[in-house]
Amino acid sequence: MLLRFTKMHGLGNDFMVLDLVSQHAHIQPKNAKQWGDRYTGVGFDQLLIVEPPSNPDVDFRYRIFNSDGTEVEQCGNGARCFARFVLDKRLTTKRTIRVETKGGIIELNVRNDGQITVDMGPPRLIPEQIPFQAEAQALSYQVQVDEQCVELAAVSMGNPHAVLRVDNVGNAPVHSLGPKIEHHPRFPQRVNVGFLQVIDRQFGKLRVWERGAGETQACGTGACAAAVAAISQGWMDSPVQLELPGGKLTIEWAGPGQSVMMTGPAVRVYEGQVRL
Repeated sequence: MLLRFTKMHGLGNDFMVLDLVSQHAHIQPKNAKQWGDRYTGVGFDQLLIVEPPSNPDVDFRYRIFNSDGTEVEQCGNGARCFARFVLDKRLTTKRTIRVETKGGIIELNVRNDGQITVDMGPPRLIPEQIPFQAEAQALSYQVQVDEQCVELAAVSMGNPHAVLRVDNVGNAPVHSLGPKIEHHPRFPQRVNVGFLQVIDRQFGKLRVWERGAGETQACGTGACAAAVAAISQGWMDSPVQLELPGGKLTIEWAGPGQSVMMTGPAVRVYEGQVRL
């Protein structure tokens, strides 16, 4: 059986997107792992699946698999690509699209300039909702990693994030510390790890070690989590512009209980077919 797919990226964070509204197939984790291999498959950070909604209040269901086959709750860069995809494929004519994800309902808005704004919903900061093991909620936490004590913020944007402030993202220990924090026992569902350099009140640089994917060119939920951590701790003011290796995202957040709004591009790379 051949399935049509589209290769897309949001700031270099790349995706294989499957339409399972007009096509019918059962995708398993092993398929995502096989297709995700950059040497023997299509190659991507995440597989995005467009499905009919199970909830009458939304337009689509959105599922996400990392390249290692694990299914995850949310992907911000993927959400922008999702919006561009369903419009390009004429699966909808709406420019404001409500989508059901494993991490909750999000709203996507395709702007006239081609940029896409995603209402990511309010961040979750209570430890058990992230999930993160802590005695009480705090702006930052001390976590023991080997012989080192690391200070980090813990935020969920539908998926768990740890945010560390660093002096320079260029030499930040992304590949050494990132995987250790990802698998730290205080994060029972593992965690994405952001390394944030604050340049000024509204501009920063960010690198993200993504759970199940390693370092990626950009991470939308990671940018949202970093902005929430920076605004909460008084380092930065909304709106925040964050520069990731793949490009820039603009994040707006008015404070606790308010939605995080993320704006950035989504690009179609090519169309293809894959055998299931």
